[in-house]
Amino acid sequence: MPELPEVETVRRGLESLIIGKIIKTTQHDTEKSFPNASADIEAFLYGATVIAIRRRAKVLLIELSTQYTLMVHLKMTGQMVYVGSDYRFGAGHPNDSLVNTLPDRSTRVTIEFTDGSQLFFNDQRKFGWMKLLPTIEIPNVDFMKKVGPEPLEADFTSQQFADRFTRRKRTTIKAALLDQSVVAGVGNIYADEALWGAKVHPQRLVQTVTDQEFESIYTDLRAVMTLSIEKGGSSNHTYVNAEGKRGSYMDFARVFRREGLACPRCGTTIEKLRVAGRGTHICPHCQVV
Repeated sequence: MPELPEVETVRRGLESLIIGKIIKTTQHDTEKSFPNASADIEAFLYGATVIAIRRRAKVLLIELSTQYTLMVHLKMTGQMVYVGSDYRFGAGHPNDSLVNTLPDRSTRVTIEFTDGSQLFFNDQRKFGWMKLLPTIEIPNVDFMKKVGPEPLEADFTSQQFADRFTRRKRTTIKAALLDQSVVAGVGNIYADEALWGAKVHPQRLVQTVTDQEFESIYTDLRAVMTLSIEKGGSSNHTYVNAEGKRGSYMDFARVFRREGLACPRCGTTIEKLRVAGRGTHICPHCQVV
């Protein structure tokens, strides 16, 4: 599943392409991928202008002039591909659908704009979806009510970050970081990177993490996620940016997927273990239980 920086990379790409465009028509292959009533599509999607593209955690929100929003979850293998008269941009899972003629066998939803350009939602595994909802109702969606604050917001302080973990004192810090109700959008890569940066072992219980260590995790988490966005995302084997270029953050990763290599801080061999049901990468010298 893409993490926050990957989805933000997709959002920024689409923002530069479809803001101001008017939706003419749509096609979809399954109700699972596009679970929307025909009457709502006719009334609130057709003729609507795209006015903004936002992101909440790992979900894209395409806001429309009709005061409705297309809520998009790419899940494991989703793509958003824009095709215009002289431009083609792809974002998402990097299979041949990024460059092939569309629609193809993985295309779930096709949105055609009045200027003839098209936006394709492709998804090989059919886990993703596009839901049309009243914009005012978005905060009331179960996921939105449960998800934690955005870790990169300017007004999200280190103290607020630490306070989010108080109800998870008896769980591991890695599991708490992955809990989307604690903080939004943090996945396996950035949890490992931030904990390594803060010299905190992922198996430590939250109640043993000091205020100073929380400050370090907060600072490093924001730094690595910001760097990943600048580099176009982290998942260089599964995600590409809006220009079809693979994300490059993994070239700068310090611990994730570096098992058997030397820790860039102390030279000790990086190890891989399992924490919170996820493959986890640590330096056994820098990060002690």
